[in-house]
Amino acid sequence: MEAASPTLSRRHEAGAPSVRGMLLTLLGEFVLPGDGVAWTSAVLAAFDRLGVAEKATRQALMRTSNAGWLSAEKIGRRTRWRLTPSATRLLTDGAERIYSFGPAQEPAWDGRWVLVQVRIPESDRRARHVVRTRLTWAGFGSLGAGLWISPHQDREQEAGRVLREAGVADAAHVFVARRTGTTDTRAMVAQAWDLPAIEAQYEEFTAEFRAQAPADVADVLARQLELVHAWRRFPSVDPALPRELLPARWTGIEAARLFAERHEQWLADSRREWKRLNGL
Repeated sequence: MEAASPTLSRRHEAGAPSVRGMLLTLLGEFVLPGDGVAWTSAVLAAFDRLGVAEKATRQALMRTSNAGWLSAEKIGRRTRWRLTPSATRLLTDGAERIYSFGPAQEPAWDGRWVLVQVRIPESDRRARHVVRTRLTWAGFGSLGAGLWISPHQDREQEAGRVLREAGVADAAHVFVARRTGTTDTRAMVAQAWDLPAIEAQYEEFTAEFRAQAPADVADVLARQLELVHAWRRFPSVDPALPRELLPARWTGIEAARLFAERHEQWLADSRREWKRLNGL
């Protein structure tokens, strides 16, 4: 019987360097666009190339199955893993966000902000956690206790869903408005988001994947997994601010271009190699 719904922590959403996190990357990059199945032997072979021990890989498979992402099928002495329908939906949504993310895709900004104001008692830790993590994932920045902002009007409905799921919708207010006043907008942005920290992550990404020419990659499957796994954290840490709100120097634009180029350059060969492994 299939689990009701796969669970996905923000640690894995953000691309934390864990074996299970890398397994989710493999499922989204190779299993999802394929036939939705993966042999244990193929996963073991792929992760061995990444330096992951067999025991850790098997544990990641079992935990991912227990979380509702995979169902196991025994064929003789071998095990074949199949994506569950709910996991397929979540991975499809995640892939769309990961592969389309980047400053270059942002439309022109009209200067309006979505504001969320909510009062949550200190004792209601669950609600505070849900609001903080889910609004941050949606790209909202915090201006202090209970006040969140986003320059993306399409996040208004998402904010409402977060508040309802946290059970605090009755204690919240959501506005769409223009900012007025004499203080610098960039100072407000600097208060709401740690842009230097995000910039540092982009610089690390570009340094790693720009240095090596695509043709010099010895193991294209492993490198593609490393590329996607490194990139998938950015939709959760970068609010994708309009260009006029960003610093004059913003490596995120170069990083998005580099990711798209490398992913396309390695795509065909990496999927061909995965099909070879998964056909064993």
